[in-house]
Amino acid sequence: MANQGAPDLLFEIRNSFFIGNYQYCINEAQKLKRIQHYQLNDPVLQLEKDIFMYRAYIAQHKYGVVINDITSSSDPELQHTKMLAVYLSGDADKKKDVVHSLEKKIQNINPEDKILPLIAGLIYFLEEDYDSTLRILHKCDSLECHALTIQTYLKIHRIDLAQKELNAMKEVDEDCTLTQLAQAWVNLSKNGEKLQDAYYTFQEMTDKYASTALLLNGQAAALCAMAKYEDAESLLQEALDKDPNCPETLVNMIVVSQHLGKTNEVSNRYLSQLKDSCKDHPFVKDYSAKEQEFDRLSKIYAPVSSN
Repeated sequence: MANQGAPDLLFEIRNSFFIGNYQYCINEAQKLKRIQHYQLNDPVLQLEKDIFMYRAYIAQHKYGVVINDITSSSDPELQHTKMLAVYLSGDADKKKDVVHSLEKKIQNINPEDKILPLIAGLIYFLEEDYDSTLRILHKCDSLECHALTIQTYLKIHRIDLAQKELNAMKEVDEDCTLTQLAQAWVNLSKNGEKLQDAYYTFQEMTDKYASTALLLNGQAAALCAMAKYEDAESLLQEALDKDPNCPETLVNMIVVSQHLGKTNEVSNRYLSQLKDSCKDHPFVKDYSAKEQEFDRLSKIYAPVSSN
């Protein structure tokens, strides 16, 4: 990290990653790599830059770039990051191998290592093993770990604990973009004027930084919670224009299409696109499970044809 009072050379990289502007994050990281500046001789700064850059590639589903670039001779923190790419790019068996390898690594976590708890927490979160997610995140006090803890609490419907974690983030850095995003996530889980507050937070970030699929989906989610589905659809269409395969956008489009009374062909088209681009998404898995259960029950209660 940059010294106190010195220019934060990684602000644009870090901030663009948080708001979902992944290509800009990559571009800034590569640009910074070419700049000759004495602070870039700091290996800690170099490492943090590279980690954000590779995580941005992962967010773009460019797993091969990460897997090929990071080798056994790379820094341990980069190898932890590579684990996430391997996990996301693999089949069910490969995912099990990554989790098994992860369980060995976390038995002896270096207290100075801020990346392994975060990557482990992300993988456990994707595994829907929320107990393990919270257990590993408890060992790290970075803002990102706090933010993932909040997402986990919201996932298990513990808004009270999410609010407590948010308060801890505010004590560290109330003005940080990640803290503001976490505030919006918590507000989305509440009713009344808090939904409007969440909408304005995402809108302010869009105006201040950039319009991204992540921020547009945040706004759309707030509008959906306020039953403003037509307004939400407009924002989601803009999000699709920015990233046609963003799974969150496609899921929200499916929901909005149903609420607007559109034909099944419309929502089925978004569903097919989601299955093609992100077949392992929880929404797809849940939908497929319900389809199978429906087929099973249909066979059980189907009328018996008489001869």
